[in-house]
Amino acid sequence: MFEVLSEHHLVALIGLGSGVLLGLAARLGRFCTLGAIEDLLYGGSDLRMRMWGIAIGTAILGSFGLMSAGLFAPSDSYYLSIRWMPMASIFGGLAFGYGMALAGNCGYGAVARLGGGDLRSFVIVLVMGVSTYVVLAGPLAPLRAALFPQQEVMSATPPGIAHQLGRFTNVPAEAIGMVLGIVLLAGSLASRGLWAKPKQIFWAAMVGLGVVLAWAGTAWVARTGFEALPVVSHSFAAPLGDSILWWMTGSVRPLSFAVGSVAGVWAGAFLGSLIKGHFRWEACEDPRELRRQILGAALMGSGAVIAMGCTIGQGLSAFSVLAFSAPVTMAAIFAGAALGLRQLIVGFQPAE
Repeated sequence: MFEVLSEHHLVALIGLGSGVLLGLAARLGRFCTLGAIEDLLYGGSDLRMRMWGIAIGTAILGSFGLMSAGLFAPSDSYYLSIRWMPMASIFGGLAFGYGMALAGNCGYGAVARLGGGDLRSFVIVLVMGVSTYVVLAGPLAPLRAALFPQQEVMSATPPGIAHQLGRFTNVPAEAIGMVLGIVLLAGSLASRGLWAKPKQIFWAAMVGLGVVLAWAGTAWVARTGFEALPVVSHSFAAPLGDSILWWMTGSVRPLSFAVGSVAGVWAGAFLGSLIKGHFRWEACEDPRELRRQILGAALMGSGAVIAMGCTIGQGLSAFSVLAFSAPVTMAAIFAGAALGLRQLIVGFQPAE
């Protein structure tokens, strides 16, 4: 395999293939973070939130299944190799969630909408990708590093829920993780309304499978290849910046999983919009809307760097390995989005 394709090309293809599943799910299954929160708070429906539960449960079950088979080491995961900082998860998550409400989408959702012809999402992708690198490696990086210093885990036990429970109970972390995944899946599927829409169950599971395939594929390349490539899964904050840099400097910059992942979601969403007959060009006609989207995208980029992940990075990839950061970050994202949606939908009314 390595004689035909380089390791960089292989991980990019893994990102592309698994990313297509996420893009199709956004278009054919209406899988969307902000949409799920808005439906729950203002639409009286928990269906799309249950879809998130199915995706997370599938990802947990698959990821810990890989661990039990020796195909994926938890220490290879970025989320289990970095010391967890609760304040970073809370502050970054709140900023990301509020920015997501202002922008009307997260990074993953923006790429998916761009695949359907929404040029407003192109602005969100660009601004979010640039703002991510401003905080990650640009002028604001020293301030971010001073306030939220990232340190490698020194303990032999990774900062994960299953691994810490395994430490105290002497039960294998892999068994605990798979049980928790099954419980989450069962709870999410306990809805007659959801079973009336089997396509959405299917696409939610495909999102979780896409995360698992990414872990499995990049772990295989790292295990059998010769270059020290990271073991990663999907996220849509820094990868947006990586993709922008690659398109500008691709002749001197190798392909990566991140570039393939972003391209895969766009391609899957484009295909899904054609299947549904929903592809159409859209643009922003209101300067105030554009201003709000730019501000929201900038907040999402910076918040994702501080929280070490976005709705997909923390909400699925980190959740799939049951990192401590995942539920806290997602709760903060939910709170920030709820605040932003309240401001946009009902406004802040003075007390009477």
